[in-house]
Amino acid sequence: MASSQNIADIRNNYSQQALNEDSVAENPVQQFKVWLDEAITSEAPEPTALVLSTVSAAGKPSARVVLLKGVDDAGFTFFTNYNSRKGQELEAFPYAAITFFWPSLERQVRVEGKVVKVAPEVSDEYFHSRPQGSQIGAWASPQSQVIQTREELEELDEKYKQQFSEVDVIPRPSHWGGFQLQPEAVEFWQGRPNRLHDRILYEQEDGKWQLKRLAP
Repeated sequence: MASSQNIADIRNNYSQQALNEDSVAENPVQQFKVWLDEAITSEAPEPTALVLSTVSAAGKPSARVVLLKGVDDAGFTFFTNYNSRKGQELEAFPYAAITFFWPSLERQVRVEGKVVKVAPEVSDEYFHSRPQGSQIGAWASPQSQVIQTREELEELDEKYKQQFSEVDVIPRPSHWGGFQLQPEAVEFWQGRPNRLHDRILYEQEDGKWQLKRLAP
């Protein structure tokens, strides 16, 4: 049954907070940490969820939601199967954009930059911090590949459960690990009334962060 509501009529008038150049951190990563902490403290749903946008060698974009697993001055870290579509696209074209959206706070953050693989020991450390079921899942799932049935996936999961049943430490598969997006541009968006939103952009210029205000 078709919806009776016209989606073009759905809108919110944002009015919770403001975003000013004189109140933000000099470093965008530090500003991001402030906002992330506030999202976590306010119990925003999935505060570490982000949309990762990549581009294929042919220039075709794709996007998906992943979870942020680390952030420091060097960049934003997430983990995945290197053989997945996103892994292959980042291998072919190592640049990406990530987007965070916390609607309860009327905030969005957009980050663009180069992507590199993290050191193997970093991937090892995070892999072994995961629940055992997730570790086995990293072995079992041929991520992004076509499978015929759900049962096929469950059989692979059972296969690796048996394979590692007597192993104290499950090894990290070589096809699974972390990526770090090293920011070159970071935009903070704060919803404001009448669509006159605040947008503060940090851009790297000669090794220093420069702040700019963008029109909404």
